[in-house]
Amino acid sequence: KMAKDVIGADADAVVASLLNGEVALLENLRFHKEEEKNDEAFAKKLASYADVYVNDAFGTAHRAHASTEGVAHFLPAVSGFLIEKELQFMGKALDNPDRPFVAILGGAKVSDKLGVINNLLEKVDTLIIGGGMAYTFTVAQGGQVGESLLERDKVDYAREMILKAKEKGVKLLLPVDTVIADKFADDANTKVVPTGEIPEGWQGLDIGPVTCELFAEAIKNAKTVVWNGPMGVFEMPTIAVGTQAVAKALATSNAITIVGGGDSAAAVTQMGFADKISHISTGGGASLEFLEGLVLPGVAALNDK
Repeated sequence: KMAKDVIGADADAVVASLLNGEVALLENLRFHKEEEKNDEAFAKKLASYADVYVNDAFGTAHRAHASTEGVAHFLPAVSGFLIEKELQFMGKALDNPDRPFVAILGGAKVSDKLGVINNLLEKVDTLIIGGGMAYTFTVAQGGQVGESLLERDKVDYAREMILKAKEKGVKLLLPVDTVIADKFADDANTKVVPTGEIPEGWQGLDIGPVTCELFAEAIKNAKTVVWNGPMGVFEMPTIAVGTQAVAKALATSNAITIVGGGDSAAAVTQMGFADKISHISTGGGASLEFLEGLVLPGVAALNDK
């Protein structure tokens, strides 16, 4: 039965009228500003509709909202099977991985993954960095990146992370060759150059063939692999090769393979590799924060038993 609101007279009536085996579906919680504010009275009202709270939404577990965190204070609160599976796979990878443990980070910006890089360098044997974020590391090593995506204010941070990897004995793998284009378009002229030698007027859009082999070899020798973020602009068919190579390496690996939500999950699904991956996370932001070592409010609020 569908209620016309989340709380209020109609929701009260629908819940009160339920017979055994019937389900009440409330309206969209975010129509109420109290949801994202984690308003206590709103959470208490939600809790009044139930005897037990089950949270199975890992994708929102990193948000302390009324329906994910607040309501758990007023009811016996447990996780569903999906959150249990997410925590089992992600938790084991971070706390007690089968080694060698390889993490692959991609995506556009270093700034989105500052804490993740820092935390993973404490855990992994090899850290692979691709995607747009790799160009900031290239500049940190003295390379030229032309018109490629670059976060100049994060170059010093990248330098620190390169140093930290050395100190921790972590193998840091960065692209050694790059597919560059003279414009950001499907019909652009492209060529492969050594990473760090990208001329002015050209931009890096994907990892090159030698890098694909380098990354695939590291994945092949791993026992645990976590991947979050594409290797290039995989939405463009002509520039999707690097992301496809990593996806294929995971799919043919004997390791425990975990793919973070968002673009990486979309890539393995599009390529038909989803059933070859041990676990595809349903959480974009949640899986990133988990990899960063942060406490997820929606999980922390659940009862231990």
